[in-house]
Amino acid sequence: MKIVVLDGYTLNPGDLSWEGISQFGELTVYDRTAYKPGGEDLVVDRAKDAEAILLNKTLLTREMIERLPRLKYVGVLATGYNIVDIEAAKERGILVTNVPTYGTTAVAQMTFALLLELCHHVGEHSRAVHKGEWVENPDWSFWKYPLVELAGKTMGIIGYGRIGSAVGKIAQAFGMNVLAMASTPKPELETEGLRFASLEEILEKSDVISLHVPLFESTEGMINRESIHKMKSNAMIINTSRGPLIVEEDLAEALNNGRIAGAALDVVSSEPIDPENPLLKADNCIITPHIAWAPKESRKRLMDVAVENLKEYISGNPTNVVNK
Repeated sequence: MKIVVLDGYTLNPGDLSWEGISQFGELTVYDRTAYKPGGEDLVVDRAKDAEAILLNKTLLTREMIERLPRLKYVGVLATGYNIVDIEAAKERGILVTNVPTYGTTAVAQMTFALLLELCHHVGEHSRAVHKGEWVENPDWSFWKYPLVELAGKTMGIIGYGRIGSAVGKIAQAFGMNVLAMASTPKPELETEGLRFASLEEILEKSDVISLHVPLFESTEGMINRESIHKMKSNAMIINTSRGPLIVEEDLAEALNNGRIAGAALDVVSSEPIDPENPLLKADNCIITPHIAWAPKESRKRLMDVAVENLKEYISGNPTNVVNK
């Protein structure tokens, strides 16, 4: 079987091994292939003889699928699979799998890395010290931003699945009270520090709002001018889920007007970020380049599941299929 990895560098920049995949056939790994419209010919040229394709962000459209007659299997090296035309693959009898659970602990950890940076601006204070501002300061201590203590604050978690619940446990360890919104609330999980609540209550009562819902039509743009105006003026927004959950123009306006206190985002609506994105010039807005998923331990779990997905496909017992 000929196997082609179209954008292997994303998952494995050199610190992991492709041996688990290569055991199943003739493997070719490309570090990068076009991930935006316009690269169709390159994708088809590289994958034209492949029975199995693995990809992370490279687009696989209906037109490409129709030009790949030998293709039988697509392994998405991520949880989201909107890069693949699922219906076109299904019509052709091509199996598509994803990796649904590898990044829970890493994303929960990144949520608090972002939140703590908003609370203490560690990076900015370190840079200030290295620039000599502490040496030249007349006081024994100084700070350039308001510093925020989390204990006693309320964290509203929108989406209380695997990642959301992991975030909730960390929040409670910090002494925070948690309001959680879930598609199916579980009252038996409620404690003194955790209670399920409506979106309305979360918006109105939370000091920190963290987003952990998938991108659906019902969730797209859920953080907008109207919802922001229901929040506290000291509220901070964290997004490690999907960029389009937020109307970025509305968030930038709220930050610049001091309507809310800050935002920290690992995802934006278009990635890599558009140079005209208004959040790049917004006040107190931290943006990281979609790295919550990327610790080596997390990527190793992703690789292990990808290997298992391919193994189960070959054995005739496919798992993690997204286009049944």
